[in-house]
Amino acid sequence: MRNTLTTLEERGIRLTRQRKILLDIIDQSGAHLDAERLYQLAKERDSKLNRVTVYRTLKLLKESGLIDELDLMHYAGDQHFYETRMKQEHAHVICLKCGRVEEYFGEQLRSLRQQIQETLGFEIVAARTEVGGYCSHCQALRDSSTSPVATANTNVRPHAHAE
Repeated sequence: MRNTLTTLEERGIRLTRQRKILLDIIDQSGAHLDAERLYQLAKERDSKLNRVTVYRTLKLLKESGLIDELDLMHYAGDQHFYETRMKQEHAHVICLKCGRVEEYFGEQLRSLRQQIQETLGFEIVAARTEVGGYCSHCQALRDSSTSPVATANTNVRPHAHAE
């Protein structure tokens, strides 16, 4: 949070109670939350907080470079999700069936970035990597639903697992 406070101060932005609540939720949740879920969680901490404040704050934090707005392979349609930008560079790996999101941190990402810069003479100032596919749970469901036993029983419905 210290980096966030310093960045806000450097940009002349006051850290209001509402901004601090939203930053804390985004930073501490461990999940990629959309604006509505952020509003619900923030409202639990401050019942006076309203949606307009949440949307304005998200816009300000995004424009200030403190949070990233993600579409996560458009899994949820036009919905956007938020995370703090202070994290180490990483890729988002999204299951296209259940929506599970994993973060991948690795030397390969830094290496790819360096390769692009050296090969193309391109100065990268922002990078976002998203990979879509199917998690092991959804692969297992898919594989079991194509077996003769599973296809014979039409009353069995696969369930999505929670993140």
